[in-house]
Amino acid sequence: MTNNTIFEPYTLGAITLSNRIVMAPLTRNRAGADFVSGHLTTEYYAQRASAGLIISEATQISQQGQGYQDTPGIYTQAQIDGWRKVTAAVHKKGGRIVLQLWHVGRISHVDLQPNGGQPVAPSAIRAATKTFVNNAFVDVSEPRALEIEELAGIVNDFRQAAANAIEAGFDGVEVHGANGYLLEQFAKDGANVRTDAYGGSVENRARLMLEVTAAVAQEIGAERTGIRISPVSPANGISCSDPQAQFDYIVDQLDALGIAYIHVVEGSTGGPRDIVPFDYGSLRRRFSKTYIANNGYDLALATSYLADGKADLIAFGRPFIANPDLVERLQNGAPLAEINPATLYGGGAAGYTDYPRFTEASGS
Repeated sequence: MTNNTIFEPYTLGAITLSNRIVMAPLTRNRAGADFVSGHLTTEYYAQRASAGLIISEATQISQQGQGYQDTPGIYTQAQIDGWRKVTAAVHKKGGRIVLQLWHVGRISHVDLQPNGGQPVAPSAIRAATKTFVNNAFVDVSEPRALEIEELAGIVNDFRQAAANAIEAGFDGVEVHGANGYLLEQFAKDGANVRTDAYGGSVENRARLMLEVTAAVAQEIGAERTGIRISPVSPANGISCSDPQAQFDYIVDQLDALGIAYIHVVEGSTGGPRDIVPFDYGSLRRRFSKTYIANNGYDLALATSYLADGKADLIAFGRPFIANPDLVERLQNGAPLAEINPATLYGGGAAGYTDYPRFTEASGS
């Protein structure tokens, strides 16, 4: 049995975690009719409840916020009721779970939007990326620029989604401010060429992300609010001319809000950690609460970062897909199962809830 601080309890805002291992949000495209989480999703998360904290798959705050087929929502009563079964199952196993709140912005397709309308974005700049719709990966649709009068409605959609998450039994929420989706589109000048109060300067481009986070924290409590950011990731065709200045400012303001954590994708999402130079230590020093480090961590790197004080919690993503008992495998030095890439997105139980668990007796 490995003895390491990663397996020790940790207090995160209003909740106590059984260990410092976080299950990162993982889109699996298995929501049912009307974007409601079903029994398979309940089983999937319950299987992974030994994580200190589960961050749910990204969950759209409105139909406008949807960018991929069969992703769950949190804006109808049926969706709230579906998620309540998930949270109850996780809590019954002793786990903790927060809901990631998502608006994709321009990373969408007209077939997913209300009345077949255009996706929305800070500016009418099409992203060089694809989305998953009609059972295929296709180019995203041309977006339209949001009118300034529309932004208060989006802030309110996030606020209401946070309230809905608490009604559904979640321990808190994570605002999705990463990976090229709406809030990051506003923050990064590669997608935002606005000339109003939400464009131009570092402060203006950060405004929507900070307004959303403040509204969520006011609604459910700062101690139950976190945010995910990805300062240098090029995910979904996003870019920023000066990410250090942008995210130093953002984290300063997030710290002033008193939220529970920042969840930082270090490097390229799912790719190299050293894609461009960036001082993550600057973010760590600027934020007085919990820093969750993400991207490319194994047990050795996680152990090193925790020991050196570079992070408080470590998020693992893809390893949790094929290893529902990842915590136990790491504790016992057991080999990790491999992902079946053919079953990552969409489908049923295969490649979702049927990955075998490690048993110490068999060693496999």
